[in-house]
This record gives sequence, structure tokens and C-alpha cells, in this order.
Amino acid sequence: MSESAGAAVIGLTGQSGAGKTTVCRVFDKKGFAVINADKIARFIMEKGSPCLAEVTECFGNGILHEDGSLNRQKLADIVFGDREKLIQLNAISYPYITSEILKMINKYRDENRKYVLIDAPTLFESRADGFCDLIISVTASEKLRTERIAARDGLTSEQIKERFSSQHTEEFFINHSDFIIKNNNSANELIEKAEEVAEKIKEYYNA
Repeated sequence: MSESAGAAVIGLTGQSGAGKTTVCRVFDKKGFAVINADKIARFIMEKGSPCLAEVTECFGNGILHEDGSLNRQKLADIVFGDREKLIQLNAISYPYITSEILKMINKYRDENRKYVLIDAPTLFESRADGFCDLIISVTASEKLRTERIAARDGLTSEQIKERFSSQHTEEFFINHSDFIIKNNNSANELIEKAEEVAEKIKEYYNA
């Protein structure tokens, strides 16, 4: 077990547009306490936060709205087009994110929850994988992921390519995960696969 002994901590990650949100909902229904890293990332960048102050110092006031809150689109435009700037942003934000994740793991452990799921697109980049006992990655073909992201987020094909270029390959996820869920078919099939993995994990820790 990891340092989270007392609760099985499962990392859920994968490629953009692969269907991780659907898988997360399945695990939630199966009784896993869910830690949403995207929500944490928004929380640590709220107006007036120490993290946002550091990010603004690095990237300038142009990333802020007039009221001092973060203009997420402007920051995204900067970092997704420049790998070095993305590395700078991650170096500032990840320590804040992992600190909040640890707080939530400890909270759920104190509540005697048996299974905790960390839903984190950048699980490996933030090194939150070090908190996990098992890791699940969701993958899909680039064509399907492109179509899903274009429909969901309204991004151009160029913006999507930039996003993909900053992420790990499918091979990386396969080599660094305990379970791979491939989502190249129907939503119902994805749900069935996720349910199967959730039950396997629960059986393992109940054995």
C-alpha cells in the first residue's frame, strides 16, 4: 500500500476525450469516494489565492479579468502553444494541487472510506500517481477523441492538436497503468468495462 494505508487509493487518468468522465461516474456509483483534480485545480487558482498570485507574477496581468480573477482561456492560449510555458505553469500549480489531494485522501481515510478514486488528467505529471495503489487509464483512438473534444469544447483542430502534443501517448499509459479501458465503441460498452474494473478492484481489496 502507499502512504494512504487504510484506504485503497485508485488513480484514474488517460487521454483527453477518451471518456474518463463516464468512467468516473461509474466508480462513484460503485461507492468510490471521488477526488476531482480539475475542481481542485480551479479551487487553487481562485481570485486572491497564493497560487494565482504566483502564476500572475510569472505570466503577467494579461491572464486576469478586470476583477482580478483568472481568464482561463488566455492562460490556456499561452501554455498550450508553448511547452516551456506549460512546464512553468505546472511547476507552480502542481504542489498546490497535490497538497489538496493529500488533504482529501486523509479526510476520506478519517471517514473510514474503503476506496478513494483520484480523477486526474495529469496524474503522472503532478506526481499524484505516487499516492495511488492502482492506476486506471482510459484511452481511445485519436480520431474519436478529436471528434469528441471538438463537439464538447468547440475547439479547432489546431487547438486540439496542440492539446494532444502536450500529453502522454497511449503507449505511455499502457506501460504505467494497472488497468487500461479502451473506449473505441459505444457508451454502453464503456460503462460495462468500467463496472467490470470497479468490481475487480473491490473484490481484490475484500479478499
